[in-house]
Amino acid sequence: MFPPNFAWGAATSAYQIEGGWQADEKGLSIWDTFCHEEGRVFGEQNGDVACSSYELWETDLACIQQLGLTHYRLSLAWARLLPDGTTRHVNQKGVQYYNKVIDDLLACNVSPMVTLYHFDLPQALQDRGGWLSPSIATLFDDYAKFCFQTFGDRVRLWITINEPYVCAKLGHEDGIHAPGLKEKGTLAYVVGHNMLRAHAMAWHSYDSGYRAEQRGAVSLALNSDWFEPLDGDCSEDAAAAERELSFTLGWFAWPVFVTGDYPEMMRYAIDAQSSRLGYTGASRLPKFSEGDPAVLGTADFFALNYYTSRKVKAGGGREQTLSMKCDRDAEDVLDPSWPVCGVSWLAVVPHGLRKLLQYIKDTFSNPAVYITENGFAQAGPLQIEDAQRCEFYKSTILEVAKAINEDGVNVCGYFAWSLMDNFEWADGFSVRFGLFHVDFSDSNLTRTIYRSGQDYARTISTYRPGK
Repeated sequence: MFPPNFAWGAATSAYQIEGGWQADEKGLSIWDTFCHEEGRVFGEQNGDVACSSYELWETDLACIQQLGLTHYRLSLAWARLLPDGTTRHVNQKGVQYYNKVIDDLLACNVSPMVTLYHFDLPQALQDRGGWLSPSIATLFDDYAKFCFQTFGDRVRLWITINEPYVCAKLGHEDGIHAPGLKEKGTLAYVVGHNMLRAHAMAWHSYDSGYRAEQRGAVSLALNSDWFEPLDGDCSEDAAAAERELSFTLGWFAWPVFVTGDYPEMMRYAIDAQSSRLGYTGASRLPKFSEGDPAVLGTADFFALNYYTSRKVKAGGGREQTLSMKCDRDAEDVLDPSWPVCGVSWLAVVPHGLRKLLQYIKDTFSNPAVYITENGFAQAGPLQIEDAQRCEFYKSTILEVAKAINEDGVNVCGYFAWSLMDNFEWADGFSVRFGLFHVDFSDSNLTRTIYRSGQDYARTISTYRPGK
């Protein structure tokens, strides 16, 4: 049902689990700053301590071993390694911490998948313009080369940037993620553009300077829902669903996998709205410069974060102010037959993942695919016997198997989000995605496996080579 070398993993990110926000000369990140501003996060919570994985790594490793994972996806805290974001000052204690994590994983026969950037830009770089500054691409490339040089002898799977869509839109359009900017219809496109430039530079640096010796693979993790028309017989709804895919997945996948430029549908929609609203000047969607490294072909695999699906109907594009919502001219609708878990946006639609995988195969030339995040949220009273999440994982993994065996999608791995309950950004600790529960009311931050974690361990044991 699954290939013998299939990667069975779980994922985390540095800010969400590490804590130690001021430990051992670590620099501040934009999430340190954001969380300490009143009203930004549920309950005024923050990641100052989180799961304290900076101190409790061995405990996390025991959880990884208990699950029987073949792979573990983690992210590096840029500001823990390079406190001011540049290589002028390297924090050796940060290097030692990640060396130990990587070495311990390998000693336990677990392969690390390492993400360079998972939302936590050094505040020192934000002060210089952050992702809105063209110079950020070179600074990111310097950071990436430092990481390839320092850790690349032991890391075979790299993610440059996690969910550039979320960083751009939630951080610079909606203002609900760090750095909390809200300039609608403009900033997000600039941020997305600079993230693609940064990714491409880092990929080319790896390709020319490290690949031959280290023999690793590099990509970027793209999030997308599956979108389908509310009325399958309505051409306007069908076009709206196509626009949603174009503005979400296509925004970053099209330049990397198809043409080296943004989807024509996306640029046309943005420019049409600019014209309608009397916006003059250059297109709000930037153009790639001949002086930048080519973005086309800068992914050695397709890394997909999938959580949910939406029905789509035409509409929403007649507002009188610039915004991404206006540009998309589409309205997302929750199918009432889809159960919702934990948070209002997360409808449980395992079959949507199969459809999205088929779309990726057909649209992006049948790439190797790693599902780098997928999970089920729990909110309210704690349920260690989390029967709904168990059913979710069972159904989702079955859909992945169908994608492989019936649709011929080259799925190489599956990473559950998350190894353990953690700091879920603006939701703080109010939402739980873990395979292990973390008791945040206990100073020991005790980890307890959920029933879903036990079931996932059994699934891995069934399909893992040698079992």
